[in-house]
Amino acid sequence: MSVAWPTAGDLMVKTPVTVAHDAPLSHALGQMSTRALHELPVLRGSKLIGLITFESIARRSNLSLSTKVEHLILIPPLVTASTPYPELAEQLLASGLRAAPVVGRRGELLGVVSRTDLVRAFPDLSQIPEHRVDEISRSIGHTFHENDPIRQMLAQIRLLEEHALPVVDRKGHLVGAVGVADLARVLWRPTVGGKRDVATRGSVTDVEIGTIMHSPAVTVPPGTTAVDAARRMIRENVSSVFVLDPNGPTAVVAQTDLLGLAVGSASAQGARLEDVYVQITGLRGSSDPATLTEIDRLVAAGLRRISRHVQPSLLSLHFEPHATHRTADATLEARLHTDGASSTRPTPAGTSWRGSRR
Repeated sequence: MSVAWPTAGDLMVKTPVTVAHDAPLSHALGQMSTRALHELPVLRGSKLIGLITFESIARRSNLSLSTKVEHLILIPPLVTASTPYPELAEQLLASGLRAAPVVGRRGELLGVVSRTDLVRAFPDLSQIPEHRVDEISRSIGHTFHENDPIRQMLAQIRLLEEHALPVVDRKGHLVGAVGVADLARVLWRPTVGGKRDVATRGSVTDVEIGTIMHSPAVTVPPGTTAVDAARRMIRENVSSVFVLDPNGPTAVVAQTDLLGLAVGSASAQGARLEDVYVQITGLRGSSDPATLTEIDRLVAAGLRRISRHVQPSLLSLHFEPHATHRTADATLEARLHTDGASSTRPTPAGTSWRGSRR
């Protein structure tokens, strides 16, 4: 007998913090900072019109704090109270958002369900086979030194939207981590009451990262189960953990990696090639639709060949742009999960690999 997945109604926060469409940005930032939220539903009266997120604000660090919230809203995926866990996870992964509003029949806001809510329920999901962090982790992508200026975080905003990044000292020892929320707190000094505040800009980008990082960084050893990684995220109130061996942090597991397992497990139950979930990270904000179209074509062709031998359930692709003048250069990491297993090492079949595209 199959076990039913939990739904949005089971997991959502039923009394979410909201912000009015005509509220100043300072008020929204104040609510986010004091309540440790990454996004807020925006209402016009009682009607939901969108979300405002830390990430969207951080991308536009020159904004006046008197800017009205309605000028920064994003259109989120809308889910209902009956939407099951795998569909919730897929909606959040596809949109790149950390939370989604849950709406009723008339479009009224019933609550908000976040990636954190889903990760909190993750250890109790018997539908997902056991995995180790070694099977789902990804390369960190970039490491900061504690004396690096904050402006270097702005250059890595795309990676920071994916997960927190590690901070090391002069000897290369891991001393902390920084994320988008840490950056947002130093770029603005918001007020909860909504009055305009003086923005802290200019020389603030010269401040050392070590002064704003959260410390210590949250880590797990190689071989840790995905369930234990989820429990550690919840216990420490973080959205990612670093895989740490004696030589330092080697990889990172983010909330999105755990949610990908749920989507992949649900797809595997369908056992149809068209149900294979492909998770692409590192390309958010890409302005080249032709690149995405070509990736889709190549992935579809590859999965068809692989399916002759084994049933794929989840393919994760992570692009790491190179810091060179050739802006199209990137390193690609890929990981293929099949029915009950995953490929974690390069093989002749190409089911897990690193390479470059130009």
